[in-house]
Amino acid sequence: MEGRNEKFSRKRSFTFGAYGGIDKFITGNESSCAESVGHSILDILDSPSSEAKPLTSAPSSQKVTELFAIIEKLQGSRLDEQRCEFPPPLRTRLLKIGDGLPLILPPKSGGYWIDPPLDRHVETSPTLSQGGFGLESYDIMERDSEAKVYQEFFRHRYHHSFTACDPSLGPLVLSVCLEEEENRLRVILRMKECSVHATFSVSLFQQFPTAVELAKMLCSSVSVTCFEAVSYLKAPEIIMAFDEHRVSQNFKFGILYQREGQLTEEDILSNNEESEEFLEFLSILGHTVKLQGFTGFRGGLDVSRGQTGNEAVFTSFHGREIMFHVTTKLPFTEGDTQQLQRKRHIGNDIVALVYQEGNTPFISDVIRSHFLHCFIAVRRIKRENEGEGGDGGSFQVCVTAREDVPPFGPPLPTPPIFTEGSVLREFLLTKLINAEISCYKAEKFSRLELRTRSSLLEALRSELSSRSQCMLGEPSQPSIPLTEVGRSVPEGGGGFIENFKRAIRVRSHSFDTLGVPKKAGGVAGQRPKDGESEQTSNMGYAETRGQTSPQDDL
Repeated sequence: MEGRNEKFSRKRSFTFGAYGGIDKFITGNESSCAESVGHSILDILDSPSSEAKPLTSAPSSQKVTELFAIIEKLQGSRLDEQRCEFPPPLRTRLLKIGDGLPLILPPKSGGYWIDPPLDRHVETSPTLSQGGFGLESYDIMERDSEAKVYQEFFRHRYHHSFTACDPSLGPLVLSVCLEEEENRLRVILRMKECSVHATFSVSLFQQFPTAVELAKMLCSSVSVTCFEAVSYLKAPEIIMAFDEHRVSQNFKFGILYQREGQLTEEDILSNNEESEEFLEFLSILGHTVKLQGFTGFRGGLDVSRGQTGNEAVFTSFHGREIMFHVTTKLPFTEGDTQQLQRKRHIGNDIVALVYQEGNTPFISDVIRSHFLHCFIAVRRIKRENEGEGGDGGSFQVCVTAREDVPPFGPPLPTPPIFTEGSVLREFLLTKLINAEISCYKAEKFSRLELRTRSSLLEALRSELSSRSQCMLGEPSQPSIPLTEVGRSVPEGGGGFIENFKRAIRVRSHSFDTLGVPKKAGGVAGQRPKDGESEQTSNMGYAETRGQTSPQDDL
C-alpha cells in the first residue's frame, strides 16, 4: 500500500431502461429523423456496461480503521447512494415516440438494404427502376428465362442433341433444331454456369455448320473438337427434366406476428393469440385450411398426423400455389424460449412477411437464420382523412433484404400505403414471389445452385452417352428394357431421373455450402412417408444459437 494510490471501481449492471444508454436516448432530440432514432435504439441494445467513477483509497499512513470504513461504505451506504428513480424502460419510450419510428430498422452491423430508404437524402428507391405503379406493372419474375425454351421450341419438333466434355468448361449438352418455315437454326447450349440460347439464319452459312461450330458461336470458350450424337429415344424427357429443374409453381413463405413492444425473436415467436386485425390481414392473403387430409401444396407441413398444427393459410395465385407458415398456427412448446417447432419452418423459409400491431419497428436481423434473406413488413395505419368510425383499412409496407439480394419489383408506391385489400394482395403476393426468385441470386444460394447444376449436368451428359451407346448395341453396355425407362428404382440405382431426384434432395443437406456445421444423426437422401412433415427426417439451416433444425422440402 505504500507509495501508491489504489483505485477501487465497480461495474454497474446494464438493463433496458437503466443508466447511461437510456439517459443518452432520453435526452436526444425526439424530433430527429427516423434513422437517428433507429441508431439510438440500436446503441441501447448493444451498449456496454458503464463505469462508475473510481474511488481513491486512503494513504497508507491513515489508520486501518479508515480503510475498513471505506470498504463498509462501498458495501453498504454506497448502495443507498446509488438508488434512484429509473427512467422508463425502452419499450415504454418506443410507445411515446410512436409514429416517429419506421416499420423496419437496419441492424447496427449493417448488411441490409431497406425500401423505402431511411436516409432522406436518398432519392431513389431500390426498386424504383422497375417503373410503373399500377397493377399492370405487377409482373412475376422468371427464375430461369431459358428453362422453357426446350419444351416450347424443341420438344415436339424434329431435332438433334449432342454431348461433350470440354477440358475447361466441363460437361456440355447441345440441342439443335431446324425451323424450316423460318429458314433458321435454333440452338441451345447447356453449361455448368448457365444455358445459352440463340437462333441463326441458315443463309449465314455456306454449308451446314457442325455441332462444334454452333457451340463456339454461342460460347467462344468452347475448345472441344467433336461432339457425340445422342441417339437415345427418351432423351427429350430427361433433357427437359434438367432444363426445368429450377422451375416451380409452388412457394412457401413465413408470416411473423409482431405485437407492440416486441423486439426480440423469442417475443415474436411466442405469440399465440390472434387479434381480429391480424386474422383480417390473413384473410387478404388467402384462406385458412385444415391440414388434415389437405391435398394441395403443403410447403413441408404435416397433413396426416398433425405434427405441424391443425391449420394453415393457403392460396392460389396466377397458376401458382402458395402455403404460408404462420407462427401463431404452428405448434407452441411450453418452456421453449426459442420455439424450435416454429423456428424450423420460419427459419427455413427464404422470405417472410411481418405483420405489425403497434409502432414497434422490426430489426432486419432479429430472426437468426441462414435461409431468411428478405422481410416485408406490413402495418395498418389510420390516415388523416379516415374518421373515428372508419375501418382503418390503410396499410403501410416496407421491404428489407440482405445487401447481396438484387432489387426486385413491383416498386412501392409513394407513399408506400395501400387503401384497397385487393391491390395489397396483388402487390404482396407478387412481391413475395419476386423476392424469393431474387434471393436465389444472393451469394449463398447462387453457390449452392451452381454446385447442384454442375452435378446434374454431368449426370445428364453421362446418362445420354451411356443410353445412346446402349441403343447402338455397344457390347459393354447392358440392354435396358423400355419398361424400365423413367421407372423409380431402389436407392443407389436408376438413371438420370433418379439421380436428379437424389441431387435435389442432397441439395437440402449441403451444410458446408452455407457454412453450417452438420448435425449428427441426419441421413442424406432419407425422405419422410407421404403426408408426414419433412422435419422428422431432413436437417435444415435455421440458426438457433448454435443448433440446427429440420428443413422442409425445397
